[in-house]
Amino acid sequence: MAKRFRAAVIGGTGYGGAELIRRLLIHPDVELARVASIDHVGEPLGAVHPNLEGQTDFVFENLSPAEAAKGCDVVLLALPHKVTAAKVPELIAAGVKIVDMSGDFRLRDVAEYQTFYGATHPHPDLLGSFVYGLPELFRDRIKEARYVASPGCFATAIELSLLPLAVAGLLDGKTVHVNGLTGSSGSGIAPAAGTHHPSRAGNLRTYKPLEHQHTPEVLQTLRDAGAGGLDLAFVPVSAPLVRGIFITAFVELGEAWDTARLTALYDEQFAGAAFVRRPKKRLPEVIAVAGSNWAEVGVHAGAARNGHRTVTCFAATDNLIKGGAGQAIQNMNLMLGVDERASLEDPGSWP
Repeated sequence: MAKRFRAAVIGGTGYGGAELIRRLLIHPDVELARVASIDHVGEPLGAVHPNLEGQTDFVFENLSPAEAAKGCDVVLLALPHKVTAAKVPELIAAGVKIVDMSGDFRLRDVAEYQTFYGATHPHPDLLGSFVYGLPELFRDRIKEARYVASPGCFATAIELSLLPLAVAGLLDGKTVHVNGLTGSSGSGIAPAAGTHHPSRAGNLRTYKPLEHQHTPEVLQTLRDAGAGGLDLAFVPVSAPLVRGIFITAFVELGEAWDTARLTALYDEQFAGAAFVRRPKKRLPEVIAVAGSNWAEVGVHAGAARNGHRTVTCFAATDNLIKGGAGQAIQNMNLMLGVDERASLEDPGSWP
């Protein structure tokens, strides 16, 4: 019988932690060893996450990073930004592989971290030591990595929507305008005025226009992919959904780039991607991917005018899965050398 790897989750009481736990409990190659949290200590997991009621005997434990990592091959972090950074050095000393879902180690530029996260990074020497966990671009690097920073939910969808254009050099020197809608679960489990259901249901509200913290990681990633001199104008919108991200990106290209040519470019880029789907008779939509690790990506070119076309790029994901914990599990699978799809194969539900 093949060895089963052991994994710990730190930060298990949030929505991202719940999704990590759910996937690990059904994983064929990785065994959940323990779940650490400073909240609900001693309580069973099902007391916080009703879908796990009766599925496991684990309880939440208040553990140091070293205690959580003991006997494990990998630790998955589902902690808030600014909290994670303080935990990582102890995990590195413990010798485990790390998959981090926060924004603390996605950026290489310490000044950008301070600008967009509003804090001085406590361990700037570790920036750049994490591989950015977008498998559709960095799969080979992730396979060899010890530490991976999983992308943000908006960032994942924006990057996937534009990646073929970046790789083809079509975004060099461009300004891309992006509108992104997100479900309420992306704001986390702690209630706040902006995510309270009565004020969100039936409502659309923008926030952090042109200042969202995922902007620098998108620029860093697409520039790494080949988009030199790219600029991004991103406006996020809170939508009356629980789960889902929907991205529309606008860019001006030469008139030769009609829909047929762009479709071929996108099909080629994502031909080997484990979890990117290219709908043929419709454009991406949230309900088609909610509850799953799938991303849908689409592209459409407008009519040629004065030698140019306005091109619209689309992506839809589940913010908690492909935009969060599912992608973290996908990265873990690559790091451990197991099937990339393990515990992520389910297609979600319809409708």
